[in-house]
Amino acid sequence: MFEATQVVFYYAVSPVHMGAGSAIGAIDSPIQREVHTQHPMFAGSGLKGALRHHFNRAWARAEGDSSKPHSLISRIFGPDTSASDFAGALSLSDAQLVALPVRSLKGGFAYVTSPLALARLQRLAQQSHLPCDWSVPTVAENKALAASPTLLGQRPGAAANAIADQLVLEAFEFATTVDSKLQAIAKWIADYAMPTSASAFFTNKFKTDLVLLNDTDFAHFARHAMVVEPHVCIDDASGTAKDGGLFYVENLPPETLMVGLAQASIERFKKEKKPENTMNAAEILTHVFVGQSATQPGISGKLLQIGGDASTGRGLVLVQTVQS
Repeated sequence: MFEATQVVFYYAVSPVHMGAGSAIGAIDSPIQREVHTQHPMFAGSGLKGALRHHFNRAWARAEGDSSKPHSLISRIFGPDTSASDFAGALSLSDAQLVALPVRSLKGGFAYVTSPLALARLQRLAQQSHLPCDWSVPTVAENKALAASPTLLGQRPGAAANAIADQLVLEAFEFATTVDSKLQAIAKWIADYAMPTSASAFFTNKFKTDLVLLNDTDFAHFARHAMVVEPHVCIDDASGTAKDGGLFYVENLPPETLMVGLAQASIERFKKEKKPENTMNAAEILTHVFVGQSATQPGISGKLLQIGGDASTGRGLVLVQTVQS
């Protein structure tokens, strides 16, 4: 069905709330998570809706207005009405977790990943024919591999003979080895995933501060290292908090890196509905990510707002696509 495929990276600039509805527990409004791993995720349907919303405003109305029959946006994303006339040509997969920022004793925070996260990234890269010649390292529980020694040291107050190759993440210590394979992986990810519009500081930090934890250790941070914010409803008459108006919202932290696939097919129409000039799959992806003109810019290297709480600055991600 799909004739063209590209890897797409999503780098969180602000907290991101891709909601999963209400829940019973301490967190009233949790984020979307995979059932089998409990890793945070972005649903492909939400990403596609956010892109369509973005292009409805970014592209010239006469050329991109999705309310018009056979408009460019309708041809790419699918029609708002008369869906039986033709299908959209773009498909976005769910975005999977690659690296999570975790508070570190040194360096502010570390980019933390796991063998499972790297293996899934490698699988997506191979599906899009992106050169990916590295192998996924293994690491034991309660141990860590680091791309460089910049985050390693001793906990303050430790004995003089204490081990100096300790990595401290939040309240946990990991005996750590600097690994050249992980260093190569960090460079590969940074070169492909870090948007060109981002500061070189974060690209360099990713290359030096990537840490690999065992899948079991990583699962703890993927579940509990989120941003949880209290919200309260105010009674307009009294100006005070409503009874039962306090609730907690979970957000994916800024500096998180996610990855997914963008796939495209040729345009498909009923014979009597087919326009004169149709786009092939590669042209579809070019329109979306690279753009065709100043009035129709692409999204690659730019900010996209996804999820809820847009009015409070939530949901800003930098999008970076990779062509094989």
